[in-house]
Amino acid sequence: MSSQIPPTKHQKRKDYRKAHKEDGLAELPKKKFYRQRAHANPFSDHQLEYPASPDVMDWAPYYSAHIAPGTASAKSGDIPNEDLIPLKDVTVADIGCGFGGLLVALAPRMPDELLIGRLMNGLGMEIRTQVTEFVQERIKALRNQNAASGLYQNIACLRANTMKFLPNFFKKAQLTKIFLCFPDPHFKARKHKARIVSTTLNSEYAFVMKPGGIVYTITDVEDLHKWMVQHFDEHPSFERVLEDEEAEDECVKTMMVETEEGKKVERNKGEKLVACFRRLEDPPWP
Repeated sequence: MSSQIPPTKHQKRKDYRKAHKEDGLAELPKKKFYRQRAHANPFSDHQLEYPASPDVMDWAPYYSAHIAPGTASAKSGDIPNEDLIPLKDVTVADIGCGFGGLLVALAPRMPDELLIGRLMNGLGMEIRTQVTEFVQERIKALRNQNAASGLYQNIACLRANTMKFLPNFFKKAQLTKIFLCFPDPHFKARKHKARIVSTTLNSEYAFVMKPGGIVYTITDVEDLHKWMVQHFDEHPSFERVLEDEEAEDECVKTMMVETEEGKKVERNKGEKLVACFRRLEDPPWP
């Protein structure tokens, strides 16, 4: 009588993820079943889906509570569809959101402390498949746990390569905050072109950011910190936020303690290097 071959770790992870997604339970997903290598090559063909323009982006699957009543989700096409426009724009983007620690921490703060005037929707953008799935399942579980209060309806996560497709998701001057938390340092000089901060990418951040909006950066790698500061300082659309203002910013305080990488740096007694940059008004045309 032959003995049954026990499932491999890969199969166990796959079975767990499938069961968790199908059950739709309020139990938070377990991170160990969504492990993936720390970084992905942004220049690879990841077979991503993305809208042709922000006007045809279907936000209904991500913010169903903020879509106008009676409208239904539809596949993004080439024609703008007003029925799919959320009642509130996405105005906060956590680029490379990892396992969603910052996103989840910001969600309950958004209606009160961090906003001026109205609610905002926060979006996590992550290129790694299994990590994106973990954050999506985490948000779904938190929404189920807080169904009565409606918490966590204002955050979502999608898989995207922002180095290629950021303007496909956001229109000009849409965002008020962008977070770049512990990005891949790409230590080798020949890999610096893959860093999430560069002259070209900073111009894209400037395009999607509202004047007065802030880009938040944090890393434990001094060389990368100097690189980000240099490139934002040299860009005509940004200015460095003063240290006193930075120290009082609730977003900075949250960013310092809530990201998974930040917690790891804390455990290892490392240094967290923060720099924030404000989007300037565009100069008048001559």
